[in-house]
Amino acid sequence: MARIALAGFMHETNCFVPGATDYEHFARPADRPGILRGDEVMAEFAVAGASTAGFIKGNDGNHELSPLLWTSTTPGAPVTAHAYERIASEILARLSEVLPVDGIYLDLHGAMVSEQHADGEGELLRRVRAVVGDDAPIVISLDYHANVTPEMVALADAILPYHTYPHVDQHATGQRAAAAMKRLLIEGRPRGRALRQLPFLLPLNYQCTLVEPSKGIVEAAIARQTEDMLSLAYLAGFPPSDLAECGPTVSCHAHSQEAADVAVDEITQMIALKEAEFAEPLLSPDEAVIEAMRLAETAAKPIVIADTQDNPGCGGSGDTVGMLSALVAHDAQGAVFGAVADDRAAVAAHAAGVGAEIDLALGGRTDLPGVEPFQGRFKVEVINDGTYQSNGPVSQGKAYNVGPSALLSIGGIKVAISSRRVQALDRMVFEHLGLVLEEQNIIVLKSTCHYRAHFDPIAETTFAAIAPGGYLANPADCAYKKLRPGVRYYPLGPIHGG
Repeated sequence: MARIALAGFMHETNCFVPGATDYEHFARPADRPGILRGDEVMAEFAVAGASTAGFIKGNDGNHELSPLLWTSTTPGAPVTAHAYERIASEILARLSEVLPVDGIYLDLHGAMVSEQHADGEGELLRRVRAVVGDDAPIVISLDYHANVTPEMVALADAILPYHTYPHVDQHATGQRAAAAMKRLLIEGRPRGRALRQLPFLLPLNYQCTLVEPSKGIVEAAIARQTEDMLSLAYLAGFPPSDLAECGPTVSCHAHSQEAADVAVDEITQMIALKEAEFAEPLLSPDEAVIEAMRLAETAAKPIVIADTQDNPGCGGSGDTVGMLSALVAHDAQGAVFGAVADDRAAVAAHAAGVGAEIDLALGGRTDLPGVEPFQGRFKVEVINDGTYQSNGPVSQGKAYNVGPSALLSIGGIKVAISSRRVQALDRMVFEHLGLVLEEQNIIVLKSTCHYRAHFDPIAETTFAAIAPGGYLANPADCAYKKLRPGVRYYPLGPIHGG
């Protein structure tokens, strides 16, 4: 029986929003368990959850698992040096206490940027490898939006990627990681390693695996893996992370260098030939609302609009109200918008009580271009404490605590507000406030793609709108400082540094 250490340290970093992600963000997130240590990891992921749960299940009790530490927090600004060093140092200290180990599994994101390390995962892998030496295999799982670097490929022995966006295969990814670990313990570390970077960035709105061309690319990468390979990973990248290696990649770990090179070259060439197929219409707030109102006249189901540039899952502040302004300006009826992160408005609604009318400067307090509060008189429809259980395929039953929350109304529009920012990963972001979403004409939510896993079944159609916010859907609008020159900002787009 081998001894396998396991740990998780996850953050998706948007380098173009104000602020910082500090230790407290990891210790007390709104939508995940915070910092787990030792047996707390096993207890939290005994059944479901992140890829760690799948790895534990995939082990089937065949080997001794030594859980070290697991933590993750909502996407946001770069991780502070203090938070990175404190968490990474504790992982390494706990790893040192359980030596010797025969293998290490790390549940990572792949797009973490700290104040000191643009490649947060590569630096963590460097430190882990220094502790365990050259013999023990390291297996990592990565989010579909990972920016894979040469250091990550060199230091890990298998990279198991999410295959879906919306992410509904985290548990399966962990199980695939466990299978790779079992092979590595028998076969030894692979000699073949290959990495190819595509010459363009891929905006998140283009990355959905429910539709082409991403759907076909992922399927091709899965089909191309052979028994000689430990992993073959296509990962789409996270454009708001500012590092040289930002962007889509194909990587492979195999026992043969030739097998690794041939496989990554084939998939990379396939993606290159599909560059012109990546596209999604992005409407202005006014265009989106007018189109939604037109469609709603004959639709049997709600029209869903993604307020994509204020997606908390991409580091957005969750408090922008540009889409609310458009809904009010066009007198939309039967519409719902949210959730707007505004703790002051939540306090005011709770103080006033259900049925009261209150004047608010709602949202818009984050210092971002074009972002300002919405001034209006709102009626308080519902108030609650903001705790609820998610029920969609992406959230996987996670418990949420978004702080004091409320449902407000203005004209024919209802507005969900929370004290803490939260992405609309599933319908409970609205339903916990008593809304029956199937009865709405228009739903405007803060997400980019994840929402589709739970909202598509009740939607007539979905599309994205571009209102001012912290996630810049067009990478050409990002002020990159470290991105390698010569990369196209988007498929067939202008060249960075050109």
